[in-house]
Parts: sequence; C-alpha cells; structure tokens
Amino acid sequence: MFVCSCFGVTEEQVRGHAAAGACTPRQIASACKAGTDCGGCVRRIQALLGRGSCPRRQLVDQGGQPLAAELPEAA
Repeated sequence: MFVCSCFGVTEEQVRGHAAAGACTPRQIASACKAGTDCGGCVRRIQALLGRGSCPRRQLVDQGGQPLAAELPEAA
C-alpha cells in the first residue's frame, strides 16, 4: 500500500528504511522523499515507525551511549 502518493513510496519501502536505521519521519524523508511534498503522509510514517522502534533509542534506554557521545568536542 502506498504511504506517499506524491513520490510513490510504499509501506514496505518505509519499513525497509526503518530497518536500515531511519528512526524519524525526517530520516525517512532523507532516504526516499516521503513526506517532503504535501506532508499528508507524515502521520502514517510516524505510525509505521512506531514508538521505540529505533535501535539507537533502545541503546540509550539500555544505558548505552548515544552515537553523538562518541564524537570529540570541538576545539
């Protein structure tokens, strides 16, 4: 089923991008443009991503360090 009719993005494609690490609608938009035209699909994308489906979020919830914590501070 299509999620984004503006760019022809399907639920399967959104799930695939999510499995590859896209955790937010903005990251999905960067991967496939879904949600960047009329915006009518953003809520559906949010629903497909679900709450807590992000591996990085799970890492933080388990007490791990977020990826940004590994970056050196600017001099």
